Amino acid sequence: MFTDRQLQKYFIKPKVIFILGGHEERERFSAKLALKHTNLALLVSSGGPQIYITKIFMNAGINNNRLYLDYRAKDTVTNFVSLIKKLQIQKTKGIYLITSNNHVNRAKTIGEIIFGTQGIISKPFPVPSNTPSEPLDKLIRDVGRSLLWIIQ
Repeated sequence: MFTDRQLQKYFIKPKVIFILGGHEERERFSAKLALKHTNLALLVSSGGPQIYITKIFMNAGINNNRLYLDYRAKDTVTNFVSLIKKLQIQKTKGIYLITSNNHVNRAKTIGEIIFGTQGIISKPFPVPSNTPSEPLDKLIRDVGRSLLWIIQ
């Protein structure tokens, strides 16, 4: 049986490609995705140096006016927390969440808590990686931090 949340995930169309930066393969994957979704904005949270990230997207043929770089986040939880206001102001209801496949479970869970409680649906796009999956203790720690954020 479908829940309201599952139905929303099916029907809500993302307006933003939200990239958890810091890994070149995520930015390159996002550039390819952006070529298929030409109407979506690109939001990179704490990626590499601006000149490097801009060059990846420029070389892929992505116009710089679609690209927003934000360097406030220091970890996965603050990737979401630091950009929630921007997404709310833009009345964003859905995002594509780009992160590595070894990181997607934690990022997806944090997104469900932080973005989900604010009415934003996350649709994950895991990027292939040769790195092993993250340990459960990181997920548990960040779920706790996310829950603390929403009760503040």
